[in-house]
Amino acid sequence: MAKPEAPSTLKRLNNRYRLVIMNDDTYEEVITFKLTRLSVYIASSSIFVILVCLTVALIVFTPLKQYVPGYATQSARKELQGLKLRTDSLEQAMKNKDQYLLNLKKVLTGNVNTVYDTTPLKVRKPVRIND
Repeated sequence: MAKPEAPSTLKRLNNRYRLVIMNDDTYEEVITFKLTRLSVYIASSSIFVILVCLTVALIVFTPLKQYVPGYATQSARKELQGLKLRTDSLEQAMKNKDQYLLNLKKVLTGNVNTVYDTTPLKVRKPVRIND
């Protein structure tokens, strides 16, 4: 007994199917579609491509592009760099003030570790140029 051949992929893509939408109360056919797997695949792919193109166009051609991370105007980038520099300098100034207040507190409470530097300095005499 011969086995029936399995349909190839191309033949399965071209098999025809019917999609019927019926009214549930009267069982009347409202609309009927004759479809193939290939036509459903092409239609869904086309809709996907159109939606992606519309989304990209919406972002590129409208002010929504400013909300995309990494995309900003040149003036906004310069302003951001200035703010970063200012923040860094403010942080450094705050650290310096904290260190100053800590040292001042130590001096006022008498918890100063006095270590004297006893190494002599070798200072050169300034050279005078006679006019």
